[in-house]
Amino acid sequence: MQPVSETVSNRSAKATGSQIPFVLRWFASKTVREAVAMRRHVKRLLRAQSDVLTEPAIRAVQEACEKLRRAIREGQGRAALRAEMANLEAAASKNLKPYPHPAWRENIEVLLVAIAVAMGVRTFFLQPFKIPTGSMQPTLYGVTSENLLNRPEARVPVGLARVRDWFRGISYLDIRAKADGPLEMVGTPLRFLIFNIKQTLVIGGVRHTIWFPPDYGGERQNLLVRAGLELGRFYRRGEQVVRLKGQSGDHLFVDRFTYNFRKPSRGEIVVFQTAGIYAPDPFGRNLMPQDQFYIKRLVALGGERVQIGNDRHLIINGRRLDASTPHFENVYSFDPREPPAENRYSGHVNEFVGRQVGRYGLAPLFPDESAVYELKPDQYMVMGDNTLNSFDSRNWGGFPANNVIGKSFFVYWPITERFGWGHR
Repeated sequence: MQPVSETVSNRSAKATGSQIPFVLRWFASKTVREAVAMRRHVKRLLRAQSDVLTEPAIRAVQEACEKLRRAIREGQGRAALRAEMANLEAAASKNLKPYPHPAWRENIEVLLVAIAVAMGVRTFFLQPFKIPTGSMQPTLYGVTSENLLNRPEARVPVGLARVRDWFRGISYLDIRAKADGPLEMVGTPLRFLIFNIKQTLVIGGVRHTIWFPPDYGGERQNLLVRAGLELGRFYRRGEQVVRLKGQSGDHLFVDRFTYNFRKPSRGEIVVFQTAGIYAPDPFGRNLMPQDQFYIKRLVALGGERVQIGNDRHLIINGRRLDASTPHFENVYSFDPREPPAENRYSGHVNEFVGRQVGRYGLAPLFPDESAVYELKPDQYMVMGDNTLNSFDSRNWGGFPANNVIGKSFFVYWPITERFGWGHR
């Protein structure tokens, strides 16, 4: 018979353990955490197999789970918890059915959870976006290239210099003909997810493979265009076919979260869907692709009246924007004595000014500074910072505000002066 003093002591110890809040015991004791995790794991397996197990097997596992639950809640010591955990492990091993290839199963589960989390982040928080064109230069750069075929003095770097160029988004293509014959075919890059894996050229019946070719910036700016290739041109074996220096466009994260709580502000760089935007050519055909995303600077909001002055400044509801306007400090930093030029800040050009520098059709909706475009209440207007090379609202006017999916957030590639938040 157990002495009365020992019984009282045990009861006092149990009472003391059970009086400690469960949350504190979970944080303080590794054994408690392991016991809780083990019980949850077995319960999950039991629910998954309940339709294929016998009643006695289900009951045996449930009883072992319940004993472990009581031991946890009563604050029993480490030895008692370990004993109940061993009892539950024995009951589970005896009554639950083993899964084939458990390692594969766990890895697949982890992968699926990671994919789900990534998709959730992409849909509701941050979406990666790459810029193929130069309409936002010099704020954000698209894909650019330089044909080195006729520049024998240009050297392709090697070693650390080549690695440094890679981090800056610069790549080089150097292809010589392996056989005599005409250029018969230039294939499109084989892609996997967002990566170019390989591209094939056929010269004189011989395949020439380019591994991991660069991004050329879209269907219209392919290798044929950028390298100045001509199908059917005859090459001698060893002759230089391609010698190209390419600069990757900026890759950035789009903030899809902020605009759930506030409306976009003037001057912010926004990403929007092109679906529903109509930009007719002289024959009435829509020049705007309906399945893409564009990135531009938001210049006008719903209900506003917009003009483009001959001094290359926007006029919103009669108020002239200038370098003191938030987000337009760089856009209007140009020297008014200098004519507008590509790839540098030149303000915003209307059709009248564009014609003076030989650019026709830039702004059909703004023929001169007297033209006024009034936005509907549910519309926005956007323009590119590279005003002489931007297909924007000067062509197609306002677009539905609901098309905006987010704003530019962070440039993560390549590592240049625009890396991070500095492009704003």
